[in-house]
Amino acid sequence: MGLQVHDPMAQEQSFSASFHLQGTPEQGSLDVFNPLGSQIAKLQWQPGTALLQQGDRTTQSDSLQELLRQSLGTALPVQALFSWLQGNIASAEGWQVDLSRHNEGRITAQRTSPSPQATLRVVLQPSE
Repeated sequence: MGLQVHDPMAQEQSFSASFHLQGTPEQGSLDVFNPLGSQIAKLQWQPGTALLQQGDRTTQSDSLQELLRQSLGTALPVQALFSWLQGNIASAEGWQVDLSRHNEGRITAQRTSPSPQATLRVVLQPSE
């Protein structure tokens, strides 16, 4: 997955990693790995709490959305993202998704509002 945050008031941020996602928008986990395959973060959530572990540092929030916004510099549409990963169109305010290449394992979503603008690219690989 790749995420670019385009904020004209700050330096552009770009993030690229592989991931392993389990669960649902309500309860689950996300393991994030650097290009060499080392785990760089683990995100776990359930109703009322979300926890992000990055090495020795742990960040907790009452909301997965808020924790993602703090960590990435932008909010992500978690509910819609789970639908997009399944190849289903789901609306998310301010986001436009392109699922035309989902059968090739590719998803692109762009947020145009509110600021900052963001582009999310996901390349899916079958589970082993």
